[in-house]
Amino acid sequence: MLHNKRITLFITGGIASYKAAELTRQFIKAGAVVRVVMTDNAQKFISPLTLQVLSKNKVYTDTFDEQDAEVVSHIHLADSTDLTVIAPATANMIAKMANGIADDMSSTTLLAITAPKLIVPAMNVNMLEHPATQSNLKKLQSYGDTILDPDTGFLAEGYEGKGRMPDPYKIVEAATSLLIERDESLPLKNKKVIIAAGGTKERIDPVRYITNDSSGKMGYSLATVARNLGAQVTLVSASSIEQPFGVTFIAVESARDMQEQMLKHYETADIVIMAAAVSDYRSKEQSTQKIKKSSDDLELVLEKNPDILAGMGKDKKRQFLIGFAAETNDLEKYAMDKLVRKKADMIVANDVSKQDAGFNADTNEVIIFQPDREPIAIDLKSKDEIAFDILKIAIKTINEK
Repeated sequence: MLHNKRITLFITGGIASYKAAELTRQFIKAGAVVRVVMTDNAQKFISPLTLQVLSKNKVYTDTFDEQDAEVVSHIHLADSTDLTVIAPATANMIAKMANGIADDMSSTTLLAITAPKLIVPAMNVNMLEHPATQSNLKKLQSYGDTILDPDTGFLAEGYEGKGRMPDPYKIVEAATSLLIERDESLPLKNKKVIIAAGGTKERIDPVRYITNDSSGKMGYSLATVARNLGAQVTLVSASSIEQPFGVTFIAVESARDMQEQMLKHYETADIVIMAAAVSDYRSKEQSTQKIKKSSDDLELVLEKNPDILAGMGKDKKRQFLIGFAAETNDLEKYAMDKLVRKKADMIVANDVSKQDAGFNADTNEVIIFQPDREPIAIDLKSKDEIAFDILKIAIKTINEK
């Protein structure tokens, strides 16, 4: 979402300025182009040279340092900004912004920017809670600016309180969410997407279960990409990997847990993706206590789990239903059978016996099957790229219908 976005980062004079170096690096890592503007006080905490080296761009510090006669620097910078981030935002800068004061490079440029603003307050708890600061923050919100709530923790003064600048990754997440929220052109804007991910676990006793090798990475990539395309995403997950931000996350364990949650949200969904590896069978009886070793053999009776995809296919109305076929042989045969039998709109098939495209891998290669359409083969790519291709094809099919 941040790829090639022009972010103007304003650094003002607080001790948290040192975090701006890592924040700059994180934005660049996400694909953004970063230009930095620093107040005089910010330069007492961190060198402009540091930010110049990291951003690979000139750092702006002086309103009257006009090196290009064809443009007015602060106006040119303001007009070429896609997103504004003020981090840290001191009480002084917040007051200037709230009251339209423009007396240095930072405040003058900020007054000219029309792009969305993400303000990250960072200061002593007493300064933050002062009625003047709170009034100024409310005024900025009334202007349409977004305020990222400060963290609570150990402050520079040596005691606990609210006012810490959030870690850089949280600011990057907030910036991404803000751009998604403001972009009305995204193809999945206001669409509801429900995704199931991970390998379900079927309990035998309190310490043992039946499961499979699915990590959930493909489903999580689909959730991340759908979010970036503007969707309201619900992720129903049996995986323990770190959940993506900006989605509604529902943790489940068993196939029946997953079925319950998927059906709960199915009626209102526009796109439903069953990327989970659902256990076909469960233990007929689950012991409430750990089963003790008593003989050489243990007999375990299994019974079928519900077929979640088939059930949703049967009850499908307007939903676009996508299933996955994780196979080790006869890929096309089994995928086409699943497409027809489960009344899906798309089956994404992959050979999980391949080391770089199976369970737990960060890459994948798939073949997409749809009714009355030629299969589409997607060569080995990262799972994020595969997810984008899957959703791009789904959106195209939905629009054609």
